Amino acid sequence: MKKEKAAPKAEKKEKTAPETEEKAPETEEQPVEEPAEEKKEPTAEEKLQEALDAEKDKYIRLYAEYDNYRKRTSAEKLQIYDDAKADAVKELLPLADSMTNALAQFEGKDVPEEFGKGIALIAQQLKQSFEKLKVEPFGEVGDAFDPALHNAVSTVEDESLPENAISAVYQKGYKIGDKIIRHAMVVVANS
Repeated sequence: MKKEKAAPKAEKKEKTAPETEEKAPETEEQPVEEPAEEKKEPTAEEKLQEALDAEKDKYIRLYAEYDNYRKRTSAEKLQIYDDAKADAVKELLPLADSMTNALAQFEGKDVPEEFGKGIALIAQQLKQSFEKLKVEPFGEVGDAFDPALHNAVSTVEDESLPENAISAVYQKGYKIGDKIIRHAMVVVANS
């Protein structure tokens, strides 16, 4: 009886051998799973680099803010200077108007020579001062009417002038660069 029992055991070994041979290639074809990477704690060097980057970013932002502040205040200072200059010139404009009117009154009239020369000299000095301050008069007869520069007080029909031309100037306008100090008061022809 022992022989019979041994035989079945041998059969079992034979059956299992081919099964293991077939399974072995299957396990080789399957990809090997790698263990999931664990988050590592940053090293002291990495922490220092992050801190340095953060401080560098703060410094760059602070520098940019300061540069913008410096440019803005510089522009504001120039604007304040221009406004103050315009205000001072505005106070002198009635004097310029009076000098122009006085010279117009003396033309062709018999006045003492010294008196006329004195008025002309004062008017010339005022004109030179305005030139140094870069104050430009505008609003001449024949110029094109521009509502941004001129104040039209009336209109007339005049065949000798083109449409929307200035036919008379009651008060000259003055400007510094693009800043209007005073608009010119004019009469517009053929509007």
